[in-house]
Amino acid sequence: MECVLGVVGRDFAVVAADTSAVQSILVHKTDEDKVMVLDSHKLMGASGEPGDRVQFTEFIQKNLHLYQFRNTMPLSTAAAANFTRGELATALRKNPYMVNIILGGYDKDVGASLYYIDYIATLHKIDKGAFGYGSYFCLSLMDKLYHPDMSLEEAIDLVDKCIKEIRLRLVVAPQNFVIKVVDKDGAREYARRELVGDNAAPAEAAAPTTIAA
Repeated sequence: MECVLGVVGRDFAVVAADTSAVQSILVHKTDEDKVMVLDSHKLMGASGEPGDRVQFTEFIQKNLHLYQFRNTMPLSTAAAANFTRGELATALRKNPYMVNIILGGYDKDVGASLYYIDYIATLHKIDKGAFGYGSYFCLSLMDKLYHPDMSLEEAIDLVDKCIKEIRLRLVVAPQNFVIKVVDKDGAREYARRELVGDNAAPAEAAAPTTIAA
């Protein structure tokens, strides 16, 4: 029941994902961060098999760091997307990764951009996109409400509408989401939307009831 979505606006990109770690009918945790900060100006939101998701996103992150260390300059967002796509394509006929990715980034001369990469190594540059069961509701909302010149506040409002719709209409819906933003100032966590948390405050104890003899 994973949900990952992304929107690119005027000079920024937003990537959001649920924070549930689920296997079969069990929820193991509700604070799993599925949006990885790849470097100072790139975000990768991933959905898929938990082991593949963690291993592959860390593999991409470390290779981008290695490239920057060797060449004293980072890969552009487009180059990072193509590298990611190439690694998925290489693994496809050997030991494929069951991972779907929304990659967002900001480049000084290009601005913000967003890329869709699925588990069979399909790559597209997009303005908006989503993966998971939540995409059934998010994509129609995005088609209606998205416009290319969105402000950050408008984009966050659109993401919030998507989250509300997922919670309302998905049968087994994740309740907690993390939202991250990348712009000229870098990649960072913007907000969390939580209904149920691992550290939720305990309910107040009920007042003792006296039963008359």
